[in-house]
Amino acid sequence: MALRLGDTAPDFEADTTEGKISFHDWLGDSWGVLFSHPKDYTPVCTTELGVVAKLKPDFDQRNVKVVGLSVDPVENHAGWAKDIEETQGMAPNFPMIGDPELKVSKLYDMLPNEAGDSSEGRTPADNQTVRTVYIIGPDKKIKLMLAYPMTTGRNFDEIMRTVVSLQMTAKHKVATPANWKDGDDVIIAGSVTNEAAEKIWPDGWQSPKPYIRIVPQPKG
Repeated sequence: MALRLGDTAPDFEADTTEGKISFHDWLGDSWGVLFSHPKDYTPVCTTELGVVAKLKPDFDQRNVKVVGLSVDPVENHAGWAKDIEETQGMAPNFPMIGDPELKVSKLYDMLPNEAGDSSEGRTPADNQTVRTVYIIGPDKKIKLMLAYPMTTGRNFDEIMRTVVSLQMTAKHKVATPANWKDGDDVIIAGSVTNEAAEKIWPDGWQSPKPYIRIVPQPKG
């Protein structure tokens, strides 16, 4: 069954480079970013894992736990981590899931059931759809899904921007416009009536059209 925004992120147990985890328990009351890879030692994924390692302090500051997934066994990830450190300047400093039986990949609708039950003998091209990012809220609901082709590296600046937007809009009754960056003006959510908005924003708002109500980004 296809996953959609707002669905509960499927729970699972899996071996990782930091030990066995039960996903929902591991997330606790944190936000989560789960991002997947079709195989170890793939070039684009190598660059992505290095970038995320460097961004981990920023994720930590925002109460976001990061976890990677590759269909290869956990014991294979150690050699890849050395390559990542050598070529990208930093090894993964977050857990990497091993998915050799393709259970998590299927659970998250990244591979069809007929893909079999073993990563052995499968090429990156066989697993090319295992290139998805899931942002998951503390309520364990899926807040965002992004799927990338193997030839296009993921933009983790955009993923971080989205985390900032999701966390703010979960707390405040606002939405972020196109190309919004942290610190820019925001839009009062359409679900908020003008009467209710006046209580929250007594100084008013810019309104180029009645349905567009622009206010400064909320603090906190």
